[in-house]
Formats: sequence, structure tokens, C-alpha cells
Amino acid sequence: MKEVHSLSSLDMVESFLQEHQMSFLYVSRPECTVCHAILPKLRELLGSYPKIQLGHINANQVEAVVGHFSVFAVPTMLMMIEQKEYARWDRFVRFDLLNDHIKRVYEVMAPEG
Repeated sequence: MKEVHSLSSLDMVESFLQEHQMSFLYVSRPECTVCHAILPKLRELLGSYPKIQLGHINANQVEAVVGHFSVFAVPTMLMMIEQKEYARWDRFVRFDLLNDHIKRVYEVMAPEG
């Protein structure tokens, strides 16, 4: 399973994005049951992509993230490439389609594995 980096401030989010060419930001809230169900599935899926880092942001703790990334629903997953949003998924996710999308991007950005 993919390691999750807990990001507790907007500065930490920005540093995380600068440090990693490819990353996923997972924005959730503690009271969101869907958020609790999706995170383990996302961790398992991203385990197949070693060059993608996973950052988790509690929107209750880092309220500025909502405006900064235009988060209107949780969970929101942002695929970031070189500090820019490449793709976004929110609320209910079809993991087969998500995997297909990630795989296409990953083959271009990290062809050696």
C-alpha cells in the first residue's frame, strides 16, 4: 500500500508538490464516510505506481485548501504533474477508469517504471 503523507497546512501542500513531479492530493473531511471508504482503495491502487506520491489533506484542518484548489465536494482527488492540476475526481470514483487514466499518464511521465 502507498504511504500517505499527512499535509496539515497550505505551505506543507506547496512544499509537497514542489518535491514530487507526480503526486495525488486527497482532500477529505473526518465526518465523510465515503472519504474513509475510498482512501484505502486509492492507497492500494497507487501502490502500483511507485513514482506517484500521495498527500492527504483534512479540509477541516486546512480550510484554505478548499478555496486554493476549488474543492466543492469531498473526497476530492487531484492528480498533480509538476505542481499543476492534471486531473480531478470527486465523491464517487470508478477505480477501473481511474486506473486506466493514471496508467496512461504514468507511461508517458515515468516510462522506466
